[in-house]
Amino acid sequence: MEQNFNEQETLRREALGKLRELGIEPYPAPLYPVNATAQSIKDEFDPEKENLQDVCIAGRLMSRRIMGAASFSELQDETGRIQIYLNRDEICPGEDKTMYNTVFKKLLDIGDIIGVKGFAFITKTGQLSVHVKELTLLSKSLRVLPIVKEQDGKVFDAFADPELRYRQRYVDLIVNPQVREVSVKRSQIISTMREYFNEAGCLEVETPILQSIPGGATARPFITHHNALDIDLYMRIANELYLKRLIVGGFSGVYEFAKDFRNEGMDKTHNPEFTCMEIYVAYKDYNWMMDFVEKMLAKVAAKVNGGATTVKIGENTVDFGGVYRRLPILDAIKEYAGVDVKGMDEEQLRETCKKLNVEIEPSMGKGKLIDAIFGTYCEDKLIQPTFITDYPVEMSPLTKRHRTDPTLTERFELFVCGKELANAYSELNDPIDQFERFQEQARLKSNGDDEAMFIDMDFVRALEYGMPPTSGLGMGIDRLTMFMTGQTTIQDVLFFPQMRPKKVE
Repeated sequence: MEQNFNEQETLRREALGKLRELGIEPYPAPLYPVNATAQSIKDEFDPEKENLQDVCIAGRLMSRRIMGAASFSELQDETGRIQIYLNRDEICPGEDKTMYNTVFKKLLDIGDIIGVKGFAFITKTGQLSVHVKELTLLSKSLRVLPIVKEQDGKVFDAFADPELRYRQRYVDLIVNPQVREVSVKRSQIISTMREYFNEAGCLEVETPILQSIPGGATARPFITHHNALDIDLYMRIANELYLKRLIVGGFSGVYEFAKDFRNEGMDKTHNPEFTCMEIYVAYKDYNWMMDFVEKMLAKVAAKVNGGATTVKIGENTVDFGGVYRRLPILDAIKEYAGVDVKGMDEEQLRETCKKLNVEIEPSMGKGKLIDAIFGTYCEDKLIQPTFITDYPVEMSPLTKRHRTDPTLTERFELFVCGKELANAYSELNDPIDQFERFQEQARLKSNGDDEAMFIDMDFVRALEYGMPPTSGLGMGIDRLTMFMTGQTTIQDVLFFPQMRPKKVE
């Protein structure tokens, strides 16, 4: 395969050769004694004490203003940008001025990664800068960066095309600092949740990604093949059944931040590979879990938003603090769709869907018909955090029956801005009931529902040894990050979202 270069790329490659002719390696050994960052210099410099007289900082060259024997440039590292000042006679104290006159002025380009040693000072215009005493090229950039310019509050030449940004996230991170801010907040979300779970006495664990039976959710799996065993395996769609096996084994609380994979559609809120957190706590129920989730989300929101529990999501201001509304799903349908579906059989639900103009498929059973009505008439009304509770048994094959109504289950889903954020149960621990519900899922699969659950007889066997009363929760980390950072698409909270491969010319 041949590479074709434009004029600027050709010039940069020529500069690369000239640097090597001068005895300068454009990609030297990696060790460089960095002892400061752009932000640490801004935080720690005291102009009265004139401290920070021996700083070593590395980053990407983002601008240059060459003024004869002196120049100002901007250096960008992980923490931000800082101005650097270069004087020819200080960079090159002897007669040989090659490093400044040739290397810096002619052979370095915007985007090159350099290291500088010097001291911090305030310029005559009052700008904190690094006075460079020594300059080292650390990595030559062979492609031209899209340089974003701002003047009078207006942005020019922004690197804003979504497809380019997602395909070339490395460029996006360089020129759009807000992208880095989202990723930092994502890390804070996960670390805050982890701290919260650990303080509650739960153990972080890992479970298999390759599974012989894709259990724990109603979803279409990816299939792969293991050559040594000569068997097909499935990419994990959920880690639920393995975590509950650990509760059977004697752990009182376990959780996992898991990569899950579902071979389904893609849109602004769905990616085939996503991160889900699941937690299971023995001797608790779904009422306890609702309280637990409220406190956790208030803590997470405060961490990533400077102490505030309110977050701006699109046109809505959402408050993650306080007590969330708790609304049974059949009551929600009655409230928003104006229909009481309680007690309806499958045929009556089909007729109701037709009257309500709800799209359905012939393979849908009672649970999915109810879910279709709820999705059409209710979800988009749930802006503030709302627990939708007490789902019918047909919608919840892994959930304990409701203690006062055996046609319902002790389940809740948390909705925010019309989207599901979490799903939780009082877990079903009756092995006979579980087996019967697996059989019903098998019936749905035989009727054409390719998202219905597989029968996992090893999990049934685990329950037969006895699982204590348990509450479990699953929460999408990507969607939670969207909400906490005000992003409207899942692609903006993933470093590398799935995309259709681009044809190579």
